Amino acid sequence: MSNIKITPLADRVIIKQSDAETTTTSGIIIPDTAQEKPQKGIVQSVGKGTKENPITLKVGDTVLYSKYGGTELQFQGEDFLIMRESDILAIINK
Repeated sequence: MSNIKITPLADRVIIKQSDAETTTTSGIIIPDTAQEKPQKGIVQSVGKGTKENPITLKVGDTVLYSKYGGTELQFQGEDFLIMRESDILAIINK
């Protein structure tokens, strides 16, 4: 897990996207041009929340988020997404 030194404000979280699938379940290789943007990632940092919207996520949670949610950012050579907690659809339980 990354040791990111950014703390998002209010009800925002920073997520490290999972890698895109390169093969199908049957073993067919998916070319780069046909790979879909992943909708799963791991929470790297969380804000403090607001009185109306307290944060329920914690660092290390694996989450599913909306396909077009968040803003991409690059920090120390790595790609992350920053988004509001409300753009996150579910926590994946292990």
